[in-house]
Amino acid sequence: MADAPNHADVKDMNFETALQQLETIVDQLERGDVPLDKSIEIYERGEALRNRCDELLKAAEAKIEKIKLTREGKPAGTEPLDG
Repeated sequence: MADAPNHADVKDMNFETALQQLETIVDQLERGDVPLDKSIEIYERGEALRNRCDELLKAAEAKIEKIKLTREGKPAGTEPLDG
């Protein structure tokens, strides 16, 4: 069996591109008309894309802040979303 394909390009993708490619792979696999060897190859790429999407979502969540309000309802700065 050949070496696992290199998915280095995935690490440079933005979320939207990675998600779009992942959705295409899911559609191909759900149709079931892809030969077995190709299915394995695109499944592995799908895993790399899913991992990239997860990484980008976690990074975005870490940046999200919520606005703190005073008792009067006026903005008083921000705090971490989980804070």
